[in-house]
Amino acid sequence: MPVETTADLQKRAVARAAAQRVQPGMRLGLGSGSTMRHVTEAIAARVRAGELPGLEVVPTSLEVAALAGRFGWKLSSPDGPALDLDIDGADEVDPELNLSKGLGAALFREKVVAEAAETFLVVVDQSKWVDRLGQRAPVSVEVVPFGYQAALRRLAGYGRPQLRLQGGRPLRSDNGNLLVDLAIVPGEFPLADLYRELKLITGVVETGLFLGLASEVLTASAEGIHSRQRP
Repeated sequence: MPVETTADLQKRAVARAAAQRVQPGMRLGLGSGSTMRHVTEAIAARVRAGELPGLEVVPTSLEVAALAGRFGWKLSSPDGPALDLDIDGADEVDPELNLSKGLGAALFREKVVAEAAETFLVVVDQSKWVDRLGQRAPVSVEVVPFGYQAALRRLAGYGRPQLRLQGGRPLRSDNGNLLVDLAIVPGEFPLADLYRELKLITGVVETGLFLGLASEVLTASAEGIHSRQRP
């Protein structure tokens, strides 16, 4: 049996803390990623214990939908009433609780679900905190396949775009679109301006800049679990 690393133990701890925020009868958005797998397992343990009757799950990707389906949970979509809570991870978090997401290739659906939720709870480990977005991870951009090279040329005005590959072939999102990793110079463009200008590029479906969406960030570190809420 593999020995759990310190990072694994921290992820499990923050996952248990996040799972405690789930209440019976909630419409719950559920994100993807390594930390979110721990969150899903922690929620499953509460469901098995009979603590969460009537839970309705809105998955952010086909992978999450398959996992939740194996647990026998009721699956739904972001259409309809607002979600009570959305739990997801992040690739980067800045001091204003702005996020960079998308390395898991589910950024469009993750943003739809986050915007549909009354509360957006983000779970990360300490390594995800940065002074400015773009320090440790590129900005993910989802682009339609038709004419994508023209979009790449325009994206080059904001950084170094690179088509994301998997097994030597372009990686596709659950929507059938392409993913581009845009390496930016942190702080070169104000985030709101960068987001707006990237969205205006023909062919860009969505970006991994999640600005002003997080309600609270739970962080796992060697000192324990820390909460930071948006003022």
